[in-house]
Amino acid sequence: MGNVAVVGVGQSHFGIRSDASLRELAFEAVKACLEDAHVPLADVQSMVVSVASDELSCALQPSAQVVDYIGFHPRPSFRVEGACASGSMAVRTGWMNIASGLADLVLVVGAEKMTEAPTARATEVLGRAGDFLWEYPFGMTFPGYYALIAQAHMAKYGTTEAQLAAVAVKNHHYGALNPYAHMRKEITLEKAMNSFVVAAPLKLYDCCLISDGAAAILLASEKLAKRISKKPIWIRGLGLGTGSLSLAHREDLTTLGATVEAARQAYEMAGVGPKDIDVAVVHDCFTIAEIVAYEDLGFCPKGEGGRLVEDRETYIGGTIPVNVDGGLKSKGHPIGTTGVSMAVEITKQLRGEADEGRQVPKAEVGLSHNVGGNGQHAVVHVFSQDKE
Repeated sequence: MGNVAVVGVGQSHFGIRSDASLRELAFEAVKACLEDAHVPLADVQSMVVSVASDELSCALQPSAQVVDYIGFHPRPSFRVEGACASGSMAVRTGWMNIASGLADLVLVVGAEKMTEAPTARATEVLGRAGDFLWEYPFGMTFPGYYALIAQAHMAKYGTTEAQLAAVAVKNHHYGALNPYAHMRKEITLEKAMNSFVVAAPLKLYDCCLISDGAAAILLASEKLAKRISKKPIWIRGLGLGTGSLSLAHREDLTTLGATVEAARQAYEMAGVGPKDIDVAVVHDCFTIAEIVAYEDLGFCPKGEGGRLVEDRETYIGGTIPVNVDGGLKSKGHPIGTTGVSMAVEITKQLRGEADEGRQVPKAEVGLSHNVGGNGQHAVVHVFSQDKE
């Protein structure tokens, strides 16, 4: 298989985008991406689109809206779906398109329009990503799922509500510096701790935002990458793991087995380990999810994730800077977009092009981690300045 690089990136502003439709959000991201790569759309051979929800998009083929508006006909384009991991699955699919020899230049687009649905309705729709037969009908929502994970982690390892809140404080700190973030404001530990309870022990600031937004990356084969970009960023390792649909079937709620498996695959393929990662973006749909990700990705021993953030080791200057784009928590979580946006952030970090106050010094190897559902899917990608 040949090497594959990211040669262009772009994204829309995240937030309540009442000024733009799904297709217009995608256009914003694609336009920025192609301008970044200095490549015309006519040169792109294939496109992979990630839109996670038919219901929130009010369409059975939401990706067709994107393809139409961009004007990509009659070239190959298709949609992938893996709940909240759809974006990273689209990146993986684009990589496979090139590695297989089917194409040399592939556009990967993630887009989601979520805020036109009332919060209660969006929460209900997203709840169906869990077990539709045995959990959803009994009132389970995603705050509820992750509240159970948080309670299990606290009972087993002594993780505290203050440690959960510390994740939110960190991510809001960096989100305030990200011009594309949905919620650009800092919060204090006291404010996070005193916010209202959503699903105990998770409070308002432990939960990510319902957002609109889009992101795009341009992938190229090795023979094209260096012609297009002076600084291509190579996808060195890819991992994809799966877990049971039902939480009731899991032996341990304090870990996501899908993440552990995806990380093992990605590290092995890239020839690196957790200590080689200079910067990471992880799936922090809820603050406990980031703490569990630290552990499952090998950034710290099991049970020490809370202490890792409490000791500020996941800030810039710490042992492993995590979510210095604000994460899902502050940047926002337009579900089909998130994985592609993660690739945008890591590419910018490794190019040295992140915003002031968010750039990790001398970052050479980066990692993205994206979870679908409450752990049914997990996708881990390792990016590097070097192809080997």
